[in-house]
Amino acid sequence: MASNGIVDVKTKFEEIYLELKAQILNDPAFDYTEDARQWVEKMLDYTVPGGKLNRGMSVIDSYRLLKAGKEISEDEVFLGCVLGWCIEWLQAYFLILDDIMDSSHTRRGQPCWFRLPKVGLIAVNDGILLRNHICRILKKHFRTKPYYVDLLDLFNEVEFQTASGQLLDLITTHEGATDLSKYKMPTYVRIVQYKTAYYSFYLPVACALVMAGEILDNHVDVKNILVEMGTYFQVQDDYLDCFGDPEVIGKIGTDIEDFKCSWLVVQALERANESQLQRLYANYGKPDPSCVAEVKAVYRDLGLQDVFLEYERTSHKELISSIEAQENESLQLVLKSFLGKIYKRQK
Repeated sequence: MASNGIVDVKTKFEEIYLELKAQILNDPAFDYTEDARQWVEKMLDYTVPGGKLNRGMSVIDSYRLLKAGKEISEDEVFLGCVLGWCIEWLQAYFLILDDIMDSSHTRRGQPCWFRLPKVGLIAVNDGILLRNHICRILKKHFRTKPYYVDLLDLFNEVEFQTASGQLLDLITTHEGATDLSKYKMPTYVRIVQYKTAYYSFYLPVACALVMAGEILDNHVDVKNILVEMGTYFQVQDDYLDCFGDPEVIGKIGTDIEDFKCSWLVVQALERANESQLQRLYANYGKPDPSCVAEVKAVYRDLGLQDVFLEYERTSHKELISSIEAQENESLQLVLKSFLGKIYKRQK
């Protein structure tokens, strides 16, 4: 029975995307030409709904758990899904620009949007459009709600945190390209928390809390747990970038070639002997497949696969402990649900 419920929610969620897309394409604030309408529709379909939709669907999942035992109206389900799609729109906006900055080739198993013929750097403006669509969606569906301003503040703050994290990532990578020793664990954690954890983990639950009438300042400990969870998620991502199956994860990992401040290279730099350090310095950040293979060989020599498994075990244990320290049982359910979705994931 539960699985049918999950299918129903996903189906409902995907139907609401079509409704929101239609509203965007008929927004009275812009007099669309047919070419512009076709462009925006193609861009939306290519960039917004193609992922796993975990972030977006987590809003309504979290809201249901927060309201455990209470009847949820169709309107509440709809609004929870709309907020979920706002997060997916935000994700698409970040990914379009991120792929351009990283000169990436694939995303979600297909060419990056900017790599398509006739798109190129028009994708920059497409990213800006996606960000503006969020404001239009929030205004249409939430402007009469008492928490409308709280939602605007939340999205603005999380976007600022994510963009600042991206800046830190870019300038750290620039410095790392000249001096690999810049890659330290505190720097890594700071990048990850701001670039990934706030929008991927905190934002969906914060949206559900706002919808439920909660004041976010009263839930700082929940924010901290979710940010820790987001850090754990990114460490998994870095591990899968190197050791995961591209067929499963939907992209070819390029962290080594891109000189990324990855969890793996930070761990390697902490553990390597002089000879291994020389091999890392000589090969990290080079697109040559033999250089990438050499870096991976150092990772294997250092036993980083086992180091990761131990990190995963201890992180999970600590997160469970922090979650169970929460007095609110509904919030415990929300946090455990999030953790359950990512623990030992393969993609």
